[in-house]
This record gives sequence, C-alpha cells and structure tokens, in this order.
Amino acid sequence: MTSDARSSHQCCWLSTPSRSQAWLQLMWALLVGISPGSWAQQGTQPQSIKIEGDITLGGLFPVHSRGPAGVPCGEVKREKGIHRLEAMLYALDQINSDPDLLPNITLGARILDTCSRDTYALEQSLTFVQALIQKDNSDVRCSNGEPPIIPKPERVVGVIGASGSSVSIMVANVLRLFAIPQISYASTAPELSDNSRYEFFSRVVPPDSYQAQAMVDIVKAMGWNYVSTLASEGNYGESGVDAFLQISREAGGLCIAQSIKIPREPRPGEFEKIIKRLMETSNARGVIIFANEDDIRRVLQTAKKANLTGHFLFVGSDSWGAKNSPIQDQEDVAEGAVTILPKRASIDGFDQYFQTRSLENNRRNIWFAEFWEDDFKCKLTRPGIKYELGRRKCTGEERISRDSQYEQEGKVQFVIDAVYAMAHALHSMHLDLCPGSMGVCDKMDPVEGRMLLQYIRSVNFNGSAGTGVMFNENGDAPGRYDIFQYQLSNVSNPGYKVIGQWTNHLRLNSEEMQWSGGDRKIPESVCSFPCESGERKKMVKGVPCCWHCELCDGYQYLLDEFSCDMCPFDMRPLKNRTGCRPTPIIKLEWSSPWAIIPVFLAILGILATTGVIATFIRFNDTPIVRASGRELSYVLLTGIFLIYFITFLMIAEPSVAVCAFRRLLLGLGMCISYSAMLTKTNRIYRIFEQGKKSVTPPKFISPTSQLIITFILISVQLLGVFIWFGVMPPHTIIDYEEQKPPNPEFARGVLKCDMSDLSLILCLSYSIVLMITCTVYAIKSRGVPETFNEAKPIGFTMYTTCIIWLAFVPIFFGTAQSTEKVGNFSYFWHL
Repeated sequence: MTSDARSSHQCCWLSTPSRSQAWLQLMWALLVGISPGSWAQQGTQPQSIKIEGDITLGGLFPVHSRGPAGVPCGEVKREKGIHRLEAMLYALDQINSDPDLLPNITLGARILDTCSRDTYALEQSLTFVQALIQKDNSDVRCSNGEPPIIPKPERVVGVIGASGSSVSIMVANVLRLFAIPQISYASTAPELSDNSRYEFFSRVVPPDSYQAQAMVDIVKAMGWNYVSTLASEGNYGESGVDAFLQISREAGGLCIAQSIKIPREPRPGEFEKIIKRLMETSNARGVIIFANEDDIRRVLQTAKKANLTGHFLFVGSDSWGAKNSPIQDQEDVAEGAVTILPKRASIDGFDQYFQTRSLENNRRNIWFAEFWEDDFKCKLTRPGIKYELGRRKCTGEERISRDSQYEQEGKVQFVIDAVYAMAHALHSMHLDLCPGSMGVCDKMDPVEGRMLLQYIRSVNFNGSAGTGVMFNENGDAPGRYDIFQYQLSNVSNPGYKVIGQWTNHLRLNSEEMQWSGGDRKIPESVCSFPCESGERKKMVKGVPCCWHCELCDGYQYLLDEFSCDMCPFDMRPLKNRTGCRPTPIIKLEWSSPWAIIPVFLAILGILATTGVIATFIRFNDTPIVRASGRELSYVLLTGIFLIYFITFLMIAEPSVAVCAFRRLLLGLGMCISYSAMLTKTNRIYRIFEQGKKSVTPPKFISPTSQLIITFILISVQLLGVFIWFGVMPPHTIIDYEEQKPPNPEFARGVLKCDMSDLSLILCLSYSIVLMITCTVYAIKSRGVPETFNEAKPIGFTMYTTCIIWLAFVPIFFGTAQSTEKVGNFSYFWHL
C-alpha cells in the first residue's frame, strides 16, 4: 500500500467514528459528567507510561496532587507518587529477569496518573477498557473501498492501584463491568471489602476494619471502657471511626463518650470547640483518632494551648503511625500516644535501584524529570520555557541521597507485593492452561478476567519484606500491624517504640509502656470508677459503661454488682457488706449494772427476811408473835423470800429449767404474800363488821381456817401456771427484733425465755387482783380501834404498792431492751 493509500485510509478512519467510540464517549459523559474533549480544553492531554510486553498490566498512581479549581492536577508527589510508581517499574524489572517466574513471558505496563482525584482517575482508567469494547467497522471504508488499518490498543489484564480509597472505589466500579481484576497497594476503606459490589477488587494492605479491630483490642487490653473518637471528614476518617464504633458495639464493654468529625476546611476556633467538647466528658481521657497529619497536629497544638498536656491519651491510626511530622513541637502532648501501623519494611534492593535513577537512565518515566526538578530545586532546559527566579539550572549530575532526599518509609513494599501477586497469579494460570508451552498460549490470549481473579485470590507467597502475601474471600490481605508508643521520657531512646503486634489477635507488652512523666501504670479512661465495697451499681440509662454507686444500707448486703438484698433475720451484713454474718447473741450478765443493783437489793431483802423468820422462830410462842398471826406471818415471810429469790432466776442464763422456775415462782411469791395479807384484812373486816351486828364471832377465823383459805387462794395461781405449762411448754428463744437498731453493727440477738411482755403481765394479773382486793379491804378496815393497828399498816402497804405498780407497767413496756426490762422488773419487785 502506498503512502497515499495509507493516508487515505487514515483520513477515512478519523472522519467516520465507530459505534464503539461513540459508546465510550457516552459512558464517559454519564459517569464523569465531562467529555473526553474536555482534556484538550483544559490543556491536560492524558499522559501515560507505556512499557511493551507479552502481557500488559495497568497502573494507577497519584503522581500529582489534586489541582486547584478547574485544573485536575497540581504539584508532583514524591513519596506517594513517584516512589510508588518507580516501585512498580522496579518490580516489573525483577519479574522479567526472574527465570522461575513467568519464564519467556514479559510483563508490560500502561501506567496512568490519577492526580489524587477520583473523577480524573475514572477518565484515565477508561484507557484500560478500550481493547475490550467490540468495534463494528463494517461501515468504515477507505476511498479505494478497502477496510481501514486501525491500531489495536493493548489489552490490560489487570490493574495495580489505586492509592486513595475514593479513587479505588470509582475505578473498581468501571473495571468490574469489564471483569478486569484490580489489586490496590494503599486503599484501606472497609466498604471495599464488599465482595458483592467490588468483586474484582483485591488489596495487599489490610482494610481499616482490621485496624479498627486492633484498636478496639488495644483499648480493651488497657482496661479502658469510655473513650471519644475524632475523625477527619472524608472516606478514610469517617469509615475508620464507623468501623471502630461497629466493632466496639459488637464486642461490648466499650462506650463512646463523644464522636467528633473534623471538617475538611476548619473555621477559626474549630479545634478549640473540639477540645472543649472532649472536656465535657473529661473521664473519657482516651481519644481514638482517625485523622490526617495536619488535623492531628492542630489537635495536639490546641490541647497544649488549653493546658491539657498529659490529660488526653491518644490512640492513633496508621495515618499517625510512627511519623514525626504530626507531633513536631507538640511532643509533650503526644507523650504516651499509642499508634498503629501495618507491618512494613524498607526494601534494600529498591533503595539501590532508586538511588541510581537519573535523567539519562530513567527516560521511561515521563514524570521523572518533573520529580527531579522538584527534588533538587532546579530547572531543566526546555525550549520556550523561562527559568523561575531563584531556581538554578539542573546539571544532570545530581544524585538521589537516601539520607537527605529519599525515605521510602515502607510505602513501596506494598506496591511491589501487588505487582508480584499479579505475576504469581499469571504464573499459576500459565502452568494450568499452557503446560509445557513457551510464552503465552492460545488459552491465555486473551486472559479471561474472572479466571485470573480466582488465581489472584489463591496466591500465597513470601512478599518483599518476607511476610506472606495472600487474600481472603473478600480480597483483603491479612491484618498485620506493629503497635507503637511515643515515649518522651525514655532517656535512652526517646521516640516511637514498638510495644506489640496484632495479627488477628493482640500481643501487647504492657511492661514496655510508659506514660507522661515516665509513669508505668496505665492511666484510666472510664466513665465511672469501680464502686466501693458494699455499693451497688445504678446504671445510667442508655450508657452501659456509666453508673452511680449506691450503698446497700440498713441490713442489706451486696447480692451482685447491681442489686442489694436483705440479710436473713438472724444475721447482719459484714462491714464491707459483701455478705452476712451471724448476729451476736447476748443475755443479762451478772456484771451488768442492770443486774448488780437488783442482786444487791435481793441479797439485802433475803438477809432481812431470813432474820425476821429466825426471830419469829426464836420467839415463836411469845404473845406478840402469836398476836400477829403467827401462821399467816410465816406464809407472808415465805412469799417475801420467794419475791427476792426470783431476782436470781430473772438474771440467770435462760434455759428450759430456768424458764420453768421463772413461770412458777414469778407470780407465786406475790400470790403467797397478797393471799396472806388478803386473808388477814378479810378476817379483821369480818370480825368488826360482825361485831356491829352481834356478839357471835364470824366463821373461819381460826388459824387453821386462815391457812386453808390462804392455800386455796395460792392454789388458783398454781393451777394457772400448770395449765400454762401444758398449753405451751417452757423453752428459750432468741429475739432478733428487740435490739435491731438502724446501725447493724449494734444489732444483737437477745437470749430469753418464751415469756412475752403480755404473758408476764397475765402471769401477775392474779396477784394484782389479790392486791386490789386486799387494798379494798384495807380501806374498809381503816376505822378499826387503835388496838387493832395491823389493818392500818396493811392499808398503807397496799396504797404504796398500787402506786408502784401503776408506775411499773408503763415503764416496763416502754423499755426497749430486755436487760433493762429485767432490771426494772427486779427493782420494782423489790419495792
């Protein structure tokens, strides 16, 4: 074909667009909102690195930052852009020179710049799918009637990238439509783990959900249950905090005091408001922070300005990691901060490779010259371009120095692993589909994307840093993190120190941790401190980690951490109220003042009564003794003796025998005494009343008759006591209610007989009837002649006895303690 023919073919092809081109332009317009022609209008015709090979991989890297309004691209990005791009080129060189990996197959690449913008990255990535669009050229003919010669675009079998999660999400939606597998080296958004929406997406870095899980484990390992969260507005910060909140809710035992979002463009005073909000829940000292470097720095700066150095305990995500830039000049505020970073390592082979790159040997990287100018602050000679003021001319002799100009910080490791993961998948696929074949066989031309995805998910090899590279069913790499703590007080080696690892479970060396001022004790970040012994938790509604402590009062003990319960009736709570203990049992002791005084009076009374009895016996036959009513006098003295003797039974330790004698003798002594006096007063009354009517003496006035009447009256008391014995046999009881004051420390159980206050009064009621009857007769007999003066002393005795009894009854029933009752009873008894 002549050159003219070729020219006519070319002109014919350009002037008549195909249906595929129209479809592609329509998809651009729908997804992006701008047409491909807008590139030219903006002056940013797409550029790419093209490396020839048998199999072509796509690459997406943020070579440039986001440009200002109306311009898609800004300044060149060194570490996250050029370094990572060069890492892919390095990996391709290593693979193509490896005789054991994809032998006789050369990997090529088409590498594009995303300019850190998701919409621009989508425009660029459509380059990868052009070869997959079926082109109908049947209606296209050259002027001579022959079909045109149309250059066939290379077919991209897989894509390495992108960096930002928002970019990967946008690109993944397009690559999924054309079944092109994608392996990211830096996107960590949890939503990319959704296999139903991003089934062709994989990544060699763990998702933020693993990072969030690791951070939850760290918080719980330090014993914290009340923390706040800080997130930079955007996909990274918000999704990271959302994952942390979800995992903490599922794990339980962790409450969020504040969840604060830092705006993309904070207004003046915004960070002061954030610190103020955090201090509203000052007990939540732990602050979980998913934020960019600038936001971290401003948070630390504002906390320092507010004199809160040492108050907040930060747990930072991998955006903080082990970087010094966020904490520069704020080291004292950041002291003790625990940060997390995916396990990474510097690749020595790449260091040597990159440091030997120059303008002469790296012409395949079309952006390397721009990087060179930025890195060395010089200007390359270009036609029609003037030098900037203050910029020297680049000589081309400059050399990249790791110490001054370059620090890979482990970023390139994941790029290399991503490229090798794609290569291993293609290698396994080639072994299965093309056994014994040299180069790409027909079964791999073209490479079927869904099949390649299965091989990608099945790779398992040691990566560039010596750690295993593999994917789960969602395309996520396993979570492997180093845990750091910033230790300022560590004089031997201040800075970030590795204190643990997380690989699906936490290994934290708490002994290596160090806090503000060199303190080794882990500070607390809790809503409520543990309750004291004997206090129950009263939960705050809606906040399961917060509670108020309430003392179990009275006779309650702590049943569990949330409730109190009453001790059994015979027990009282321990001093710490964690349980119950038996209530001490007391009785009236002989050494008690309530016993000493009655015993002393009883002894005096017994001695006096014994002396009178002895006198009566000695002068038994004398006229004065016989005139006093000798027989009834002996009966009266016996009753008085029993009245004094009962004092010892009332004080003695209660037992069945003692209780039985108490019942028997308690009313018997008084009954005997009042029966004798009643018989006497009745005899005197009847004699004088009969003398007023006749001279005949009344009946039953002889000594024998008087004794019979007295014993009949006494037998009534004895009959009642024995009936009481039969109805309710005597026994002892322990009364726990009588001495049960509000303070359980003074609670006592009183050992006593089963005689209630009412039964005691009923036991004495018969004697009271006798006393009242005797008093009535004494009143009636008050007019007898002086020669019968016995009636008047008896009357006086009865008057005073009634007064004493009227005073005794309310005092007895109003006395609280049994010991006092016994003492009062004995005292009045003696009176």
